[in-house]
Amino acid sequence: MFKDKIGKKLTFKELILKIIDRIKNIILEFEVFFLHIIGLIPSHYIRRFFYRLSGIKIGKGSTIHTGAKFYDPKNISIGNDTIIGEDCILDGRDKLIIGDHVDIASQVMIYNSEHDINSPDFNAIDNSIFIDDYCFIGPRAIILPGVKIGKGAVVAAGAVVTKDIPPYAIVGGVPAKIIGERKIKNLKYKLGRARWFR
Repeated sequence: MFKDKIGKKLTFKELILKIIDRIKNIILEFEVFFLHIIGLIPSHYIRRFFYRLSGIKIGKGSTIHTGAKFYDPKNISIGNDTIIGEDCILDGRDKLIIGDHVDIASQVMIYNSEHDINSPDFNAIDNSIFIDDYCFIGPRAIILPGVKIGKGAVVAAGAVVTKDIPPYAIVGGVPAKIIGERKIKNLKYKLGRARWFR
């Protein structure tokens, strides 16, 4: 008789499905490990090639700086003319959609999976994240599952975003709260070229 990690009896079919799932997870873990190594190569052209090969959708003119880490890259979509700063974490365990002309500063962490602290099994809860066009996410901000950040919104450095942010709002703090509003609403800027060795 086979049992899972919490002692529940498994049928032979359930055991086979668990084994297949475990093999898939090991392959994904290797892919993520490989991407972490690729993330240290000092050429955004080479990094971008491998990121796209892994399933990340990256728009025209967008770049991901060194040290970025990904979880399940196939669910990540990055728009045009968007910059992802150094040492960012982009979670693709559920859909992560980042729009055009988005500036994500260094060491930002975007998670769309978290543990359910009220579950007897401490299971994960996945929920998509959407970051609209022309947003700026400040350094070391944390964005948690299920959040939608409206067009042109600004997240201050170190903020922890737990709820949706309306368009053009400026938020800061832990948890993030509205602290202002962007004055210019007709945004048309371009973020510029990628640095060769970042």
